[in-house]
Amino acid sequence: METPVRQWVRAARAADVQAAGRLAVSVDGHTIALFAWDGRLYAVDNRCPHMGFPLDRGTVADGILTCHWHHARFDLAGGGTFDQFADDVRAYPVEVRGGDVYVDLSPRGDPGAHHRRRLRDGLERDIPLVIAKAALVLAGDPADRGAGPVRHGPGPADRGADPATDAPSGAGQAVRIGLDFGTRYRAGGWGQGLTILTCYANLLPHLDAPDRPWALYHGLSAVARDTDGAAPRFAIAPLPDGSADIDRLTGWFRRFVEVRDAEGAERCIVSAVRAGGDGAALARMLFAAATDHRFIQIGHVLDFTNKAFEALDLAGWAHAEATLASLATAYAAADRMEESNAWRHPIDLVAIVEAAADRLPAALEAGRGRRAAPDSRGAGGPDGLGAAPGGGQDGLGPVLLADDPQAIADALLDALRDGTDPLDVAGAVAYAAALRIAQFPQSNEFGDWDTALHTFTFANAVEQGLRRSGSVPLLRGIFDAAMSVYLDRFLNVPPARLPDPDPAAPADLLAALGAALDRQQQVTAGARLVVTHVARGGSVERLLATLGHLLVREDRNFHTIQMVEAAVRQYAGLRAKPDGAVVLIAAVRYLAAHAPTVRAEGQTFDIARRLNRGERLFEGD
Repeated sequence: METPVRQWVRAARAADVQAAGRLAVSVDGHTIALFAWDGRLYAVDNRCPHMGFPLDRGTVADGILTCHWHHARFDLAGGGTFDQFADDVRAYPVEVRGGDVYVDLSPRGDPGAHHRRRLRDGLERDIPLVIAKAALVLAGDPADRGAGPVRHGPGPADRGADPATDAPSGAGQAVRIGLDFGTRYRAGGWGQGLTILTCYANLLPHLDAPDRPWALYHGLSAVARDTDGAAPRFAIAPLPDGSADIDRLTGWFRRFVEVRDAEGAERCIVSAVRAGGDGAALARMLFAAATDHRFIQIGHVLDFTNKAFEALDLAGWAHAEATLASLATAYAAADRMEESNAWRHPIDLVAIVEAAADRLPAALEAGRGRRAAPDSRGAGGPDGLGAAPGGGQDGLGPVLLADDPQAIADALLDALRDGTDPLDVAGAVAYAAALRIAQFPQSNEFGDWDTALHTFTFANAVEQGLRRSGSVPLLRGIFDAAMSVYLDRFLNVPPARLPDPDPAAPADLLAALGAALDRQQQVTAGARLVVTHVARGGSVERLLATLGHLLVREDRNFHTIQMVEAAVRQYAGLRAKPDGAVVLIAAVRYLAAHAPTVRAEGQTFDIARRLNRGERLFEGD
């Protein structure tokens, strides 16, 4: 290790400090508080590490410096805090030479290592300001000294900086810390907090540089809130001999979920990971159990499972055992729509889905031969589905949005039998679910936004899970999602009209969108601005970055975060289609319905950002 070069700089006359007892001085850009106490001189950064209040206005007693703003206490000699909501204040070595006070300004330690440790402190104690400070350093505040220029929107320089994530390397480390913490310290296992963290981590490449640490702060704070006061999880060891193969473990796992045995199910998961099961095999194992019953836990179990695998894409497979095991309790405890009156009466939707599932293997086998033949998809257009999922003018679209559940199941089977790629079928169902939100009238009860949201996030999870695993049992989920789209049909009575471009809209449409969402319930106005931006050929990257910014500036709302992230994911496969912007219309309508919030979390983050940039929050105000 290299010994740091000392940077001794004159700060003041020793007699002046001793006479005053304390003295604030500026030395080479550093504001330092000098104290005379018990016959010695001390120097610390004059900004309280909690919120920047000037420490020269504090009090020293018995060698403890107290900041009177929030009563944080520090060891005057070393700077260590006694209050974890604050932080250690930087203490500077002091020498007196010829009656003058000199302080050593040489850098101390590794800021990244310090803030990784402080991030864990913030997660353990649910301290948002500590988490925000760590997020800013680890994700790289663009205005921080040495962080480089601010870039607007994702670009080649922003992607692939860390092998674990598209985010900068420090952000990838923060995501791993959050994932490890969230899976260890919540007895109930995977929940909203880890889902929010994963959603925001997925969105990082689409955000402007200043918004990335803000998004990371939201995700990590959600983990802290979700685990606060919860009992920790105690890991279950894998089976001792390791002789069971993945197929047998999958069968056991599904059986244990069936009888709601969470411990047995968890032991199957960890045994499969320890036995070397790859990501696709483990995905097939979990997705099969998630679709053995209908639309379990209003879709959350499947969505959480998909997010757990996406988190492993970001954080690395070393976290697989704890991450996937954290799902077991939710599988075993989930409500099942077989037990729901809405799915049983007046039409038995469960019977329709299960009959369709029985016919699914034959339909796939017939379709496999057609897909292998030349021009087998010609009748349905290049994506095999006519205008759906790009617009639904013919093909599956009208059937999925109609009111005959048996016809819906038959149409899905027919599409698969005719050679349509299962991913296209899943995409069509997700598109129909998004259209329910895009045409959700404000005359509905406000809480019904969430009803439509659950269908969309479940349908998105089915599609993303199929991309990952190719699981035939998971394909049953398209029928569950389609039945949920059917059940949501009355939420489109009457349907809100999809907006036309506004020729009178201002030139800066994205600024106008931000201003609109400063007011409540700008659902129609927000959607029209998005449509106009797309119609004018505006940058899609700028639109996605703006939607991300409008999301992160609000206080955390689980469902709104799910909505925007799933819409961005869906749009990636639809942007070349004429009506692909429908998913973005759905996203902005949902966001507008839930904005503005108080934005208190943004105020906390802004304080952390100003402190990180060296701004004076109190001095000279």
